[in-house]
Amino acid sequence: MLKQIKGLHHVTSLASDARTNNAFFTNVLGLRRVKKTVNFDAPDVYHLYYGDEAGTPGTVMTYFPFPNAGRGIAGTGEVGRTSFSIPTGTSQAWLDRLATFETTAMSQDVRFGQNRILFDGPDGDRFALVESNDDRTPWTGNGVSADMGIRGFHSTDMQLADDAQSAELLKFMGYEKQETENNVTRFIVPGGNDANVIDIELIPGARRAAQGAGSVHHIAFAVENRARQLEVREALLDTGYQVTPVIDRDYFYAIYFRTPGGVLFEVATNEPGFDRDEDTAHLGEALKLPSQHEHLRARLEGYLQPIEN
Repeated sequence: MLKQIKGLHHVTSLASDARTNNAFFTNVLGLRRVKKTVNFDAPDVYHLYYGDEAGTPGTVMTYFPFPNAGRGIAGTGEVGRTSFSIPTGTSQAWLDRLATFETTAMSQDVRFGQNRILFDGPDGDRFALVESNDDRTPWTGNGVSADMGIRGFHSTDMQLADDAQSAELLKFMGYEKQETENNVTRFIVPGGNDANVIDIELIPGARRAAQGAGSVHHIAFAVENRARQLEVREALLDTGYQVTPVIDRDYFYAIYFRTPGGVLFEVATNEPGFDRDEDTAHLGEALKLPSQHEHLRARLEGYLQPIEN
């Protein structure tokens, strides 16, 4: 069993409009845009990152906003919902705030004893705010007070037709099975980074998901550094998984592999971080390009949809 993985690093999804996506995460949810860069494989598409003040691993939601992308189709083989941690007792304040912004599909429930607010993002992305005792420091620069601000990720829901192999994979990655409630089983990394929960929702007979705007593209798990990442990669290869070589993503190093249930997993390093090319006080302000695309700057700055704040 692996001991290097500490919980979630980031979650990456697809969107249909950069401005709308940016406004939702900064204005509605009150997160900080910590990086404005481009998709390494499609540089005419933004890669936007939102999180806490520094983009701490375990807080960062990222998006590829493909202009006018069609909606994804929900189903099995995907991450169906991404959950953020909010302070205990703040659900009503968040319900009032989300209603002000006419947020859609709002409802409330309780899962494993924790109060949740369920709601949709602008592309039908499914989110939850989960009340929990979480002492991480929130970003407050976008008008959400510290006493109710989002602390980072709480968990993600993997929606699967069969959970046996994926459950074994999570256990191999250092997660421990906690409990099952109805069709949901919770796994937690002991001593993780506070974004250390994965819920598997078993929905046999449901249709297979099709990715599009609003879909989660992949979830990334955090390791401290490249040495720990290489240990994880070797162990996964030895277990029979097809794992990519290490890829330099400028702000972290990444490896990827597909799970038995169809979800794309990434293992990402906590180093070097989002301040490698911008001062922390100005994260996310300028368009940052990977070196291989710097020669395209003039064209990209004229093509990409302007995002002012």
